[in-house]
Amino acid sequence: MRLRTPHALLATAAALAAAVVAPQPAAAAVPAPGTYYVQSATTGLNAADDGGAVEQHRPRGNEDRQQWQLKANGSSYLLESTDAPGTCLGRTGDQAATVACASADAPWEITPLDADRYTLRVPGTARHLTVAPKPSGADYPARLALAGAGELAAWYLTPVAPVTGPMPPPDRRTLDQVTFLTTHNAYANGVDGGFAPPFVNLVPNQTRGIQQQLADGVRGFMMDIHQTPDGAILCHNSCTLVSRPVALWVDLQRMVDFLKAHPDQFVTVFLEDYVDPAVLRAELARVNGLSDVLYRPDLTGVRHSGWPTMTDLAAAGHRLLILTDHSRSADQAAGLTRDSFGVMYQREWTVENYWSMGSGVGTSDWSCYSRWYGPDTNIPLTRTEPAFRPLFVMNHFRDVPLAGTAGTDNTKLADRAQRFCQPAARKKPNFLAVDHYDRGNPASAVTTLNAYTYP
Repeated sequence: MRLRTPHALLATAAALAAAVVAPQPAAAAVPAPGTYYVQSATTGLNAADDGGAVEQHRPRGNEDRQQWQLKANGSSYLLESTDAPGTCLGRTGDQAATVACASADAPWEITPLDADRYTLRVPGTARHLTVAPKPSGADYPARLALAGAGELAAWYLTPVAPVTGPMPPPDRRTLDQVTFLTTHNAYANGVDGGFAPPFVNLVPNQTRGIQQQLADGVRGFMMDIHQTPDGAILCHNSCTLVSRPVALWVDLQRMVDFLKAHPDQFVTVFLEDYVDPAVLRAELARVNGLSDVLYRPDLTGVRHSGWPTMTDLAAAGHRLLILTDHSRSADQAAGLTRDSFGVMYQREWTVENYWSMGSGVGTSDWSCYSRWYGPDTNIPLTRTEPAFRPLFVMNHFRDVPLAGTAGTDNTKLADRAQRFCQPAARKKPNFLAVDHYDRGNPASAVTTLNAYTYP
């Protein structure tokens, strides 16, 4: 046995003493009085007053009676509706309801669960505000309930007006702090080639080709790929009757060539993916220089250490991130996973809001909730892990990409991002995806979001 020197023994004793007296992290406190969304940690949906019933609704900013004023009430707290002063989030029997703030059914004991989640408990009882259990094959019920403790009783108190921080200097900005202009159906532009049967070709999502999009500052590209005898082809819904179709590898080559000419830039590709993994692997093998720029977060410790800085990515040459919406389980059944050749599964690395704001004309739906919320899956926009925050893809487009409507919608992009989607996800959008990016100046929204960090 090796004997320790006196110096080593002293160092060990000092370390043990420090371990004994080292202060433990302080428990999270109840947030300061202010205006909040009461947001389920399970679903990401907000508590809303619906005619006296309190239900979980899709986050809608300052609409839909979802904002609550947190006020101290002796040793407990009140959550007063900002739309109906004197009315508070409370309960009637075993269901959540709005009641008079002076009622005995209005106060809550608020207890931190961890750094940012809380429970709301009826004072002196074991009854908590909860999301009702999910029936098999259905969504979680809308009406909120009173029940015991557990994951369904975990809530975020998300500030309506958070205190933002300054953006770090360029050499210290991490990938998850940056926002990128992103084109929805980037390939459907009527410039690079055909993308749909003749009638659909008359209504493109974009009107500039991929090379021009890159030159204009677009750094995120959403693309649909379908399987044909020629490989992975870019087309919308079906490749039947498409004239002059473009292969995926052609557009990827354009991006790789751009990145090699601009070594400080970063590009992300989102694949709506309808091909076999072997077909996609063969398609990527046709792209010259892809391995020189491909970014593999799965191989670089992101889940344990967080996202790297943009400077580190550039220095390592990791500047093209490719994501697929395909199912990992389906690929495992097929015997070949896409991440084995560098294509990441989007649901593991991002969160994304539901894609449609409505039809191409008329009123729009600005609510912001997860694309992956429903009977079969539940990935809330608020999903996070101890050392890892998924990137947030914010969709901002309609069913039909009418140029005039898209131009008007794009002028409202920053407003929707900050008032609706940012609090819904509890993070700043990293990708702002739009139709007709050359209308309505959505690049100005990117500039706005790149001026601060979300707490």
